[in-house]
Amino acid sequence: MNKNRTYTLFLGFIILVFCFIANTSETYGQNKALTLQEVIDLSLKQSPQATLAATSYRNKYWVYKTYKSNYMPQLRLNATLPELTRSYQNVDQNDGSYAFRLRSASTSSVGLNLSQNVGITGGQIFLGSTLDRLDLFGTVNSTSYLSSPFIIGFNQPIFGFNSLKWQKKIEPLKYEESIKAYNEEMEQVCIRASDLFFNLLMAQNMVQMQEKNLSNTDTLYKISLGRYNLGKIAENELLQMELSLMNAKTNLAQAQLDVELSTLQLKTYLKFKGDENFELKTPALLPLFEVNESKALAEAIANRQQITSFRRQRLEAESEVARAKGERFNIGLNASYGLTQSAVTIDNVYLKPLEQQRLRFGIDIPIVDWGRANAQIQTAIANKELIETQMEQAEQNFKQEVFLAVKQLNMYRQKLLIAQKSDSITQKRYDITIKRYLIGKIGMTELNMAITDVNQTKQDYIMALRSYWNAFFELRRKTLYDFERNQPILYSNKK
Repeated sequence: MNKNRTYTLFLGFIILVFCFIANTSETYGQNKALTLQEVIDLSLKQSPQATLAATSYRNKYWVYKTYKSNYMPQLRLNATLPELTRSYQNVDQNDGSYAFRLRSASTSSVGLNLSQNVGITGGQIFLGSTLDRLDLFGTVNSTSYLSSPFIIGFNQPIFGFNSLKWQKKIEPLKYEESIKAYNEEMEQVCIRASDLFFNLLMAQNMVQMQEKNLSNTDTLYKISLGRYNLGKIAENELLQMELSLMNAKTNLAQAQLDVELSTLQLKTYLKFKGDENFELKTPALLPLFEVNESKALAEAIANRQQITSFRRQRLEAESEVARAKGERFNIGLNASYGLTQSAVTIDNVYLKPLEQQRLRFGIDIPIVDWGRANAQIQTAIANKELIETQMEQAEQNFKQEVFLAVKQLNMYRQKLLIAQKSDSITQKRYDITIKRYLIGKIGMTELNMAITDVNQTKQDYIMALRSYWNAFFELRRKTLYDFERNQPILYSNKK
């Protein structure tokens, strides 16, 4: 009794395992149901376009981090351990004369330097410490040390081009551009995913329509054949029905090929490498929100990369004018103060250090340059004016694009509602036409017209649905604003 019970339990366990495997295979096997939102979510995670956008964004991020480091203190260690030389050199003799002698020496040095760029002035202050050792080889070997335990100084250009000041204005805008450009690229991913989704959805709907047409045409052909044998219809009508049956088979084969091609494109974009066959679900609900044109324009100005690009290009043009003016002449002030000492032993090289000062005021002013400096300045000014004119035109085009995107979304919403109603009416008309043909009330001409109309309106509905969603995502891309949730679109904050 116990053995039979154990055998029954074991058999039940095996059955459960096979059922689990079958369910798993059905879930993750060849047929995979996907909605539009699921396709978009997968595209944002793993499509090549999304990966490329993320890589570009990371690159811009590290460029920005490099810029930020220019305003932080830099601590550097410099060392030469050692440098060996053996050459003829001009050597001071005991009698005050000079002569070339073969000299062998080894020099070693180590230094620690702390520097800080000053963005306001464009200069640099520094603090350092160095230690040098000199070893001479020959008839008499000797060793000496030179130390500078403390050196402080600054380098300051005067009336020159302050690149640090302009970088502080321009580089944050470049980084802001990269954030907004990344958000726009991710919205472009949504648009591409929507295109591929509706390509496949239209192809799948066409297969369903052609399968239905083939089934109906086959039935009608058999009925027509019976009528012909009874002498109720002419041979010409029978041949026309047979031709319709052949066309239906051809159309179905073409529709199935379109499904395979569209499936391959979507799988490639989503990086699916299996043998999945997607079963797409037609979007049933439309987002319900009203888009105010002024609100859309305000959000586009606040969120789009292009507006930030306008500001950045204007600043770059202004910086080039400042550069041309600042490079007409070079005036610089360099000063340093420190302590130094030399000794033959390292123990004494830091005892009683002596002061050392250095001050340099340099001037480099062209006397005759044949108008070169003025030409460079005027070129920069002309380029600035050109960029300003281009920006004004681009801003006008930008506003028109936003207004057009709002109007297109509203228009495609109305077209979609009309297409949906037309599809319902045409389907009812088709069903009525089939029944009337079966009872002999109408001929082939009216039937073919009904078949053509129902196919066309079904495709028109899918096309209207596609156009609406494309306009929906295009408005999101052009404003970087989610009108459903009333919040900006910020993919970069999700990383």
